[in-house]
Amino acid sequence: MTLRSDALDDAIERTRAKWGWFVGLGVLLLILGGIAFGNLFIATVASVYVVGWLMLMAGVIEIVHAFGVKTWGRFFYWLLSGLLYAVAGFFAFDNPILASTVLTFLLAVALVASGVLRAWVGYNHRPERGWGWIVAAGVISVLAGLVIAMGWPVNSVWVLGLFLAIDLIFQGWTFIAVGLALKR
Repeated sequence: MTLRSDALDDAIERTRAKWGWFVGLGVLLLILGGIAFGNLFIATVASVYVVGWLMLMAGVIEIVHAFGVKTWGRFFYWLLSGLLYAVAGFFAFDNPILASTVLTFLLAVALVASGVLRAWVGYNHRPERGWGWIVAAGVISVLAGLVIAMGWPVNSVWVLGLFLAIDLIFQGWTFIAVGLALKR
């Protein structure tokens, strides 16, 4: 038991020695989040390009995988799936504004659906402590999805950029907090 405890203590000490890297990364993420907030349109286009690259890479991987399967039925399934991913990735590069419109709509639908599910799960856990927080989080997700849907498609040029900016800022503050906690 002490061997495991010593290894864990050693790992924690090595991480504590790098606290400055956590703070530095946090500051960098805060700066990038501020830049994204400064131009939500550019941040939206950048996020669409990232999604496009991921879809393109996934498509290529699935196409390569298709040639590794042994049956023709599965080969065509993986080939078609990979081609659809690749086409969607190219579509994101070819017309990032239209792609942001589609992605914003899907985001609104996902927020409403996950919010309804979360609220339902929370409501079904009524006797347990904290169920109200789960319901509240679900309701907030539904409201966020509805607000996005009501502004769609006009808001498609900035919603994804706003989400990216908020995420970068929260990640930045998180890394700074972890780094400062490690310093102590």
